[in-house]
Amino acid sequence: MPRATSALIRLAVPAKRVLLPIADGLGGMTRQARALPDFLICGAQRSGTTSLFKALNLHPAATGPVLRKGVHYFDTGHHNGLDWYRSHFPLRNGLRARWGRPRVRVFESSPYYLFHPLAAERIARELPETKVVVILRDPVERAYSAHAHETARGFETESFARAIELEDRRLRGAEERLVADPTHYSRSHQHHGYVARGNYVDQLIRMERHLGRERMHVVDYADLFDGTSRTVAEIIRFLELPSVSMEPPGRHNARKRAMMPESLRAELTSRFAENDARLAHWWGRTPSWCR
Repeated sequence: MPRATSALIRLAVPAKRVLLPIADGLGGMTRQARALPDFLICGAQRSGTTSLFKALNLHPAATGPVLRKGVHYFDTGHHNGLDWYRSHFPLRNGLRARWGRPRVRVFESSPYYLFHPLAAERIARELPETKVVVILRDPVERAYSAHAHETARGFETESFARAIELEDRRLRGAEERLVADPTHYSRSHQHHGYVARGNYVDQLIRMERHLGRERMHVVDYADLFDGTSRTVAEIIRFLELPSVSMEPPGRHNARKRAMMPESLRAELTSRFAENDARLAHWWGRTPSWCR
């Protein structure tokens, strides 16, 4: 049942590790009876995707994958096939409208979908009616947060300043290889794109080209965490979920870190200026970090 799925997602990490193989095995055996997502949270990384996922997962007509926030099918797991993807979601029978409850919509959140060069095309082809939500955060703060996140997870060993210096070398040719060979995987492209991931406008244009603007809803991080539920209500309307009273989203996965040196902040702000201007034109609004 969808609410049971929501409860499972909130299990402690050790319990999830025990239950995941069991859930995956059962999902594989019953994959043909399982649903595909109605909508996706596609990023950006370190921009509140976990907070939004948890908030929407509390909606009575929305539920995520079994024991997961994201499946990473349209980026790193695409070679596994659509049936594998389907196996991670609830059974269709449990999602039907019944006893006054509306049909439950299924979704997931995989922040790499926005940045991976093939994800938007794959989403458009395999989920032709699915809507996507994207959250954008000050790209300087996003980069600094991503570095702390990747360091804590063991994917980064360099200081932030050094990682920025190395980024062009680390990512050189990675996107071209990912496009040329759909089975290729780039560790640096997924984990070391601190500046590249903050160049939002080209990623959004690519997504628009494949999905169409009407299937995209772009959210400003500052609006999501303004202490109200206004932005979540707007997302619910875009997704055509029943209107319900929602609490403001809480902050999740925040990591303590030292203050960024002002000289480095100024340098990065300058580097993002042109892209931010293009973003404002595409979006039709000035991002909060540019006001």
